[in-house]
Amino acid sequence: MATHFSQFRAVTPALVENRRVERYPVTVTRAVVSKPGIAPVEATLHDLSIYGCRFATAVEFTAEEQLTLQLDGRETVEATVVWCKDGFVGCRFAAAVSRSLVRDLTLTIR
Repeated sequence: MATHFSQFRAVTPALVENRRVERYPVTVTRAVVSKPGIAPVEATLHDLSIYGCRFATAVEFTAEEQLTLQLDGRETVEATVVWCKDGFVGCRFAAAVSRSLVRDLTLTIR
């Protein structure tokens, strides 16, 4: 039940997270991105989960575009672009990457 004073209370926006699993910041940030029609380019990996990642690169991408990522010179994964904004690209992997790869790229020692 609302009161007379509730109309003046500030309400913070709800956070909506549509990911199945949490993404982790990476410690190794190198990636190589390629798509049909362009030469492979360097990218800076920002976060990662077994199902997807976010990276920054100078190449323009559009939603639903198919690409290939090579993460830190190791595993090559196929992915689909989900969103692009301000030089960042969020993508979903075609198949989940191994948990050991995610652990290797995100593990920090404190």
